[in-house]
Amino acid sequence: MAVQISRRTVLAAGTGAAAGLALPGAVFAGGHQTAGVSFVLNAKTLDGGEQVTAVTLDTSRLGPIDPASLTTSTFRVHATATSPIPLAPGDQIFSEYDLDRTVTAARLTRGGDIVLELSHAEGQLGGGTLGYIASKGRNVRLDLVYTITQTAPISLRRGRPVTIARFVQRRLVNPEVDAFSHHVSGSGMKYRLYSAHGGRRPLIVWLHGGGEGASLPDGYYDNETTLRANRGALGFATREAQRIFRGAHVVAPQSTSAWMLDGPAFAPRIREIIGEVARRRAVDPDRIYVAGCSNGGYMSLKMTTVYPRLFAASVPICGVVTSLQGSGPPLIPDSELTAISTPTWLVASRDDTTVNPQANTVHAHELIPGSLMTLYDNVVWNGHQFPGHWSWIYVARNDPAIDGTHIWQWMARQRR
Repeated sequence: MAVQISRRTVLAAGTGAAAGLALPGAVFAGGHQTAGVSFVLNAKTLDGGEQVTAVTLDTSRLGPIDPASLTTSTFRVHATATSPIPLAPGDQIFSEYDLDRTVTAARLTRGGDIVLELSHAEGQLGGGTLGYIASKGRNVRLDLVYTITQTAPISLRRGRPVTIARFVQRRLVNPEVDAFSHHVSGSGMKYRLYSAHGGRRPLIVWLHGGGEGASLPDGYYDNETTLRANRGALGFATREAQRIFRGAHVVAPQSTSAWMLDGPAFAPRIREIIGEVARRRAVDPDRIYVAGCSNGGYMSLKMTTVYPRLFAASVPICGVVTSLQGSGPPLIPDSELTAISTPTWLVASRDDTTVNPQANTVHAHELIPGSLMTLYDNVVWNGHQFPGHWSWIYVARNDPAIDGTHIWQWMARQRR
C-alpha cells in the first residue's frame, strides 16, 4: 500500500524503419528485435515535495510515429519506491510504494520522443521521490524502479506497427533541481549552488529543516533532499525571484545532522561556504541574505547572532528559539535576540503543532529590534491545506506582505 506522509507529521532512423531494418529496442511485424529503449523520469518539486510527473521514452530513433496510435492505455507504468538504507526492526518509513501509475496523457515531443504524463497532485498517494524514516527524523531519496509495459502497438507514419521489447530506466530529471551544482566545502559540508550571471550579484543562503540533514551513522549524506523536500531554495531561483533580486546566487548547505544539535559549531561551517561562494562567484558583500525553515529558521537567527555584520536581511520561518518542547534552556537566549541588528522578517502559522509559534516566532519578534512578522492562521496554497508547520510554502511563493510590500521585494531592498 502506498502511503505519502512528509516530515514531522510526519528520465533518425526513419529510413531504416521503412526499409524493415532492425532498430534498437523494437519488434517489427517481421519480428526483428535488438536492445531496449531508454527512458527518464521527469520530476517536479511541488510545495509538498518532489513527485515523478512523467516519463519520457527515447523513441526518436524509431522514426516518425503516428500520434494517432498513442493513447493513455498504450503503455502501462508500474513504480516501486523503497528505502535506500536498511531499516531497523520495527522502524517505519513513510512514502514507500508499489503500484501502477495512472497515465493521464500520451504525447510526442517535437524530436519524436514519447512522453507519458502521470497523475500527480499535492497529497496524492504514490509518485513521491522521498521517504521519511520516523526513528531518524530524516527524509531520504527513495530508490525508484519504474517498469514500462507496452500493451498495444504504435504505428510509424509509414505504416509499420512497432512493439518495443524492453525499456531501460535512466536518470531522474528535475530542471529546477538540476540547475543547482554540487559542491563540498573545505571542511566537508556539502552544498548546492544556483549561479546567477553577470556582475556582482546578491547571495541568498537557504538553510533547510530538520528532515533534510544527513544521517551519517547510516553513511547517508546525499546533497539532494534540500532541494527535493520543498521549494524553499528553489523559490529564490525562479524567474520571478531572479527578476526581483536582479539576479541572485542561491546556496543551500546540507547539515551533517540537524542545525539545532550544535548551532554554534555549524555557524562557522556555513560561513566558510559563504566565503567559498564569494571567492568563486561575483557576490555583492552588501547583499547577502539568510533564510531558513524550522531547524533552518533557528539557524538563520543563530547566524545573525554569531555574525551580526554579515547579512543584509534574515527570514526565519517557523524557527525554534526557546526549546522544541517548550521547556529547558533556550536555544537562543533573550539577550542574544535583543542584540540582533540584522533586519529580520519572521514567518509562522498559528496552527503549527510542531513548533509553538507563540513561544518561538512571536517571542522572537517581540525581542528583535525593528523586526517584522507575518503570522498566518493556517497553511493553504492552491486550495490544498498543508500541516501548520509548513509556513515556508508562503515564503517560497513570495506571499507574505506588509503594507503592500512582499517579502522578496523587502529582502532585495536591504543593504548591509
